[in-house]
Amino acid sequence: MNERSALAKLDVSREPIARQVTRALRQAIVSMRIAPGEMLSEQDLAQRFGVSRSPVREALIKLSEAGLVRVLPQRGTQVVKISRAAVEDARFIRQAVECAVVREAALKATPVLLAELNASLTRQRRAQRATSSDDFMALDEEFHRLLAEAAGRPAAWRMIEDVKPQMDRVRYLDVKQATPRHTIVAQHALIVDAIKSSDPVAADKAMHQHLSEILRTLPELAAQYPDLFEPEHDVVTQALSA
Repeated sequence: MNERSALAKLDVSREPIARQVTRALRQAIVSMRIAPGEMLSEQDLAQRFGVSRSPVREALIKLSEAGLVRVLPQRGTQVVKISRAAVEDARFIRQAVECAVVREAALKATPVLLAELNASLTRQRRAQRATSSDDFMALDEEFHRLLAEAAGRPAAWRMIEDVKPQMDRVRYLDVKQATPRHTIVAQHALIVDAIKSSDPVAADKAMHQHLSEILRTLPELAAQYPDLFEPEHDVVTQALSA
């Protein structure tokens, strides 16, 4: 999809413009409103956002560091295709961090935070059918952020946010095609039940199962959407030349 239909004007009163541009572009890329392989123009993006090229350039640098775009000399900036290796790396890191988070949450969660987790589950259940993918994904992220707060490890969620963009793109495909929303919510409920029971082993097991779901769906999605994924031989070639 062309980026002009995916992006909106910015609110200059809220926060630094470059940060807003970065967030808007990242969300459009992650949600596939800007497709893998699409070329991005600094000038066109600046016009679309109604800003100078400087914050757009800064945003593209940030997105390049996150592995979402690459600069092609004399051609422009391209949204990278999804790398299965990058997705698996992100999942490995996220699983290590979040399994540790829920183990601590099972030992530290207060009644107030448990109530917030329950309220989050209620919102997710209500949103299973009637909510857009964007809104459901926002509820999913809220839940995982609350887990980090329950564990007293808010920095853990900030670390996860830095490593998960490639994984997020697959999760958007996953929410739409592979894993039903009710399955995601049921997995979240198992995590909360283990935390309520102060059972770190069960919490770890439930989180491990939840985050391993992508390993089952990833090959299916790569086969279903070959144009969105890097060919496996290209991944090997890039690794050898790095």
